[in-house]
Amino acid sequence: MPLDPLNSDVVLIVDDIPENLSLLHDALDESGYTVLVATNGESALQRARQSRPDVILLDALMPGMDGFEVARRLKADFATQHIPIVFMTGLTETEHVVAAFAAGGADYVTKPIRPQEVLARIAAHMQNARQMKQARSALDAFGQATIAMRAGDGQLLWQTPLARRLLSDYFNVPDGLTPTRLIDWLIEAQQAARENREPPLLASLPDRRLLASLHDPSKLGQEAEADEKEWLLVLHEENHQAAISGLIATFRLTQREAEVLFWVSKGKTNKDIGEILNTSPRTVNKHLEHVFEKLGVETRTAAANLALNKMGMGRGENASL
Repeated sequence: MPLDPLNSDVVLIVDDIPENLSLLHDALDESGYTVLVATNGESALQRARQSRPDVILLDALMPGMDGFEVARRLKADFATQHIPIVFMTGLTETEHVVAAFAAGGADYVTKPIRPQEVLARIAAHMQNARQMKQARSALDAFGQATIAMRAGDGQLLWQTPLARRLLSDYFNVPDGLTPTRLIDWLIEAQQAARENREPPLLASLPDRRLLASLHDPSKLGQEAEADEKEWLLVLHEENHQAAISGLIATFRLTQREAEVLFWVSKGKTNKDIGEILNTSPRTVNKHLEHVFEKLGVETRTAAANLALNKMGMGRGENASL
């Protein structure tokens, strides 16, 4: 069962040597941390997934599954990939330090363990972890559909519950996997930003569509290497009925007139609209004449533009559904 994510600063210690566990446990416990322990790689993976610690203190060399493999598996698991890992190693050769970082480590300390050094390293990473938890909890509380993606490979780093539901609804992919369309959209959206254009439509279903906006954290002072940069995507779903209701209220249209105007704004012909609404093109045209009169316009383009402005969709997407 996960521990309280807001009221506990949790450290998981992974080491097969009891003396090390005891020394670190006492030092962290006295400093006010909630301490979990694991003595091998398999139990470390299980404990990390169940309890979601804020920081993992991981021994590099253990019998069976070593710390490098444990770290790789933690970083491959969507539930644990965000947790910072501090390696403990007596190996100071460059190749081992490189291996620790390549496996996903955020930091390392050398043996013999010096508790004060460990506490200082843990405190630094704990501060970042705490800020991330608070930010995610705030987004969850306000029902935001937000995603963080790594620029280099499109890896999903985290997502709010609403974002998870929308990705599942529109793309039907397992939790933690990045839909191919999302990666393509990120490339298209960056190009649109460079050209000062609105981002493209992300996806659509017969009765609704999914929009997204792109936020570059580097503009907020969070600089990173190009491949490690995190992009924030905010998703927004629009459904047809909500848009149609808005047209009814704004322009005092009947239900059918609003439906006709809605599909005109999507670039549909009278024949198309007749098939969608199960009526004749002649009837559609009659409704459209009433729409023109109520909106004070004379052309389909003018009516469509008014509708798009009302629905907040003046993005050149009128033919995208």
